[in-house]
Amino acid sequence: MTFAPHHNRWLHRFALLTALATLALIVVGGLVTSHGAGMAVPDWPNSYGYNMFLFPVSRWIGGILYEHTHRLVATFVGILVVALTRWLGGSSSRRPLIGIGLTEILGGIALLQLAPDWKGAGHFLSGIGGVVLLAGLVWFKHEPAPRPLPQLGWLAFATVQVQGLLGGLRVVLYKNELGIFHATLAQLFFVLLCAIALLTSRWWRTQQWISLPSKFNPNLRWCILLTTFLILGQLVLGATMRHQHAGLAIPDFPLAYGKLWPAMDPASIEAYNQQRMEIVSANAITASQIGLQMAHRLLAVLILAGVVLCAFIAKGSALNKMGYAWLTFVLGQALLGATTIWSNKAADVATAHVLVGALCLAVGGLFSLVSFRRLASARCSAKDTVADLSFEPSRTSG
Repeated sequence: MTFAPHHNRWLHRFALLTALATLALIVVGGLVTSHGAGMAVPDWPNSYGYNMFLFPVSRWIGGILYEHTHRLVATFVGILVVALTRWLGGSSSRRPLIGIGLTEILGGIALLQLAPDWKGAGHFLSGIGGVVLLAGLVWFKHEPAPRPLPQLGWLAFATVQVQGLLGGLRVVLYKNELGIFHATLAQLFFVLLCAIALLTSRWWRTQQWISLPSKFNPNLRWCILLTTFLILGQLVLGATMRHQHAGLAIPDFPLAYGKLWPAMDPASIEAYNQQRMEIVSANAITASQIGLQMAHRLLAVLILAGVVLCAFIAKGSALNKMGYAWLTFVLGQALLGATTIWSNKAADVATAHVLVGALCLAVGGLFSLVSFRRLASARCSAKDTVADLSFEPSRTSG
């Protein structure tokens, strides 16, 4: 059976669906952290001894609802990514998928038999291996997508499996460090899927936006890229704060304990903790958590300045709308950050902060891709123009 070319609109729609499902997964993950439900289901990949897909709906209550839903959505995303990898890789991806699937199944069985303490990882490998094997066995004859899409598909394939394993180990090993890495990798994974969706779109393939007559400052691409990395660093800081439960280490904003920079000596920390216990009955905080919160605030100012500069440089070019869209997201994110503190870290506000943060990073990543593509096209056009001029006959020749 032969299907339409790899660049058909359905491939783009499927890539877009996978990216949106990943964004939904990030939102559910944010709800898990915001509600402190990370350990609501203490076993993995089972749920209170039940097969994850057979867990009674009547027991989906409290924090269990968020954590169990997170697992189900993660499974759905994993299946979508395996299918996307198969689609992008074409018929030639069947054999690698079959080999990987069989290896994972055998590895999972080996863990179950030889390492009882790692039975969760054994069940996980066996399950995902079965999905991968099935994807390889299904026969669809079609050509692979153009480079680098197949390679990006395989990268997403590897990332989603590492991400699933990290999420499970975070539960069974109860390590905050794994949770921080899990949250950061989720953001990068989302950007990767957004990039795949962009590269499969008709807008990207037709290249009409590249030929729009407008000025383009080559410095814009580096400004966008640097600001995007700042946003990534900010999200790492945010994930660290959430998993250390330090999101309210400073309970006021824009000041910090009534000052531009709070005192961080032992006596002041003790006074802060005494005040917190009396007012919000919160866990004790440390000087390092306050420093982390202040770094988060300072980096937010740098990011806002960077995005404003990018929007200013892009003004008047074909990329001005992306610049304004990015600025809108970042301003909304700043407001949500302040509201998170003012609302005493209300779960819905904190989760919205996670959501918009992911969108800020994704827009920055896509903006970077578009700006580099625009500059490369401009340079090619300039070379073609010079080449054409060099072949024009001289006006002084006879």
